[in-house]
Amino acid sequence: MHSKLTKLRDVLSSAIDEMTIDELTCRRKGKWCAAEILEHLNLTYVGTIKNLERRVAEGRPCSASGRGKKRWQRIAVTRFGYIPTGRKSPERAMPRGAPAQQVIGDVMENLNRMDSVISECESQFPPGDPIAEHPILGPLTAQEWRAFHFAHGRHHAKQLREIKKLATP
Repeated sequence: MHSKLTKLRDVLSSAIDEMTIDELTCRRKGKWCAAEILEHLNLTYVGTIKNLERRVAEGRPCSASGRGKKRWQRIAVTRFGYIPTGRKSPERAMPRGAPAQQVIGDVMENLNRMDSVISECESQFPPGDPIAEHPILGPLTAQEWRAFHFAHGRHHAKQLREIKKLATP
């Protein structure tokens, strides 16, 4: 597994380590519970996997057009790790109520799958070229996909740690 995604796996594991099912599913007023945050992350991993697998099946990466238009957003996220707060999740990444125990396993499994398909794209397509389009940031390279998921996962790991802290007496 790529070092950035290994770090992400470790950050997420640490954030939920020793949380009970009750703590994972405890609702906060107007906010997602820990299990919903994990499900959201898992849905983003599944979306990325499908997107990249489609590119591999087609045998070609996405077009690089549109990279200039979203350049500053992409740089803020992929180079500086900045994820703006308060942005509403796209509908396809909204939690749907999957069981907490299942989500924990799925998130780690799909993180591994995503790493594999990013590596497959990296070996199949020219180095440094965008491999697939992100719905908000536009076309991303393999390195940028890893950086996006790392920044996004850290953003949510912070929320998970806050939930864990509130649950600990």
